Amino acid sequence: MTASTPSVHRTIVLVGLMGAGKSSIGRRLAARLGVAFVDADAEIEEAAGCKIPEFFERYGEPAFRDGERRVIARLLDAPPRVMATGGGAFIDPKTRALIQDKAVSVWLRAELDILVKRCARRKHRPLLHKGDPREILGNLMAERYPVYEHADIIVDSEDGPHEGVVKKILSALTARRDGEAAPERTGAAG
Repeated sequence: MTASTPSVHRTIVLVGLMGAGKSSIGRRLAARLGVAFVDADAEIEEAAGCKIPEFFERYGEPAFRDGERRVIARLLDAPPRVMATGGGAFIDPKTRALIQDKAVSVWLRAELDILVKRCARRKHRPLLHKGDPREILGNLMAERYPVYEHADIIVDSEDGPHEGVVKKILSALTARRDGEAAPERTGAAG
């Protein structure tokens, strides 16, 4: 950790839509902060003993959200780290309250074109196989972006090297620590 790297006293939870870069940026951020990285979806799959789409199909979304909340609560009770969450985790009011109480939430906000481009590279997003990915992502943006705005820090996840986004998050965390509000709400830190 350098002098300009903030110390981590609470878990940093990355929220946002699929394709925003939560996992890849999260790994880089954790390395820069010298803390562990955890992917909540991977932990949920391990706890459930099956993949998330299979869990949804078997038990439905309410049961999934309940299990997701329990796993995230357990992860938030561990030492501070960087955590990537699934796109719907922060949308659930109870899970959002847990995150707001025990962590620092960072919304990785991305434009539709960037999300579509990133999601096209990966085929493991079953939700996008149910129609036109651009339309599905646009609908999710309209539904979820107003909720993601409640995150403690908002940073734009732009096209380009993820290191730039990591620097913006580090600047926003430093500003938050130092009591400066502006950078963390505009996404323009760094």
